[in-house]
Amino acid sequence: MSRRSDILDEMGLSPRWTLRGRLAQQQAKAPAEAAVPPVPPAPAVPAEPGATAIMQMDWATLAQTVSGCTACTLAATRKCTVFGVGDRKASWLFVGEGPGAEEDERGEPFVGQAGRLLDNMLAALQMRRGEDVYVANIVKCRPPGNRVPAAAEVAACEPYLHRQIQLLQPKVIVALGKTAAVTLLGKEQSIASMRGQVFRYRDTPLMVTYHPAYLLRTLPDKIKAWEDLCFIRERVAEWRAGATSDVQPPG
Repeated sequence: MSRRSDILDEMGLSPRWTLRGRLAQQQAKAPAEAAVPPVPPAPAVPAEPGATAIMQMDWATLAQTVSGCTACTLAATRKCTVFGVGDRKASWLFVGEGPGAEEDERGEPFVGQAGRLLDNMLAALQMRRGEDVYVANIVKCRPPGNRVPAAAEVAACEPYLHRQIQLLQPKVIVALGKTAAVTLLGKEQSIASMRGQVFRYRDTPLMVTYHPAYLLRTLPDKIKAWEDLCFIRERVAEWRAGATSDVQPPG
């Protein structure tokens, strides 16, 4: 007899009933069966797509991915992502730096004072926004205080722009400002050293001028921007006339 039975006898708690057979076995199993079931693991948070996945996206998927992007810290302070706007079969692509306050509110690039100046620049080239023209930025979210995007922010957003360019297949790219030019060309240079030259983004001719927001702050450089636009217009006219064979003519 077990020590437990001896103690019960000494306490006057005899006789005792014992469970036998199948019932005893069931009760013996009960504590294990009554155990709290394990908590299922929390669903995994989807990872941001890598550059390889981004380069396979169509326009709709790319735009949707950008709208929910949290790949850098700018996602925490933005109101809207600013994907890009214009003719998705455009010959001309204008690339700026990043959204400002109005762009952040409306989700469209170049809609403030800088945007109105850009429209005037397009008019000088006898073009209009949305007609054979697409406009985008290096980063899709507004840097706080309109500061220059950090290297990590540019790196996180760069695959989206590369895919936009691949989908557009523009005939010419105009980089508006140093951030756009340096990012697309992959080397550090000043605007002064890049003006008046034809570069290449992969197989696409690329030219550089000042960002419209800079021109609003530095009015004397508007004449330089006009010179850049004249240079761009002349090169395009030459390409269309077949006077140069190094690049394909826009449009």
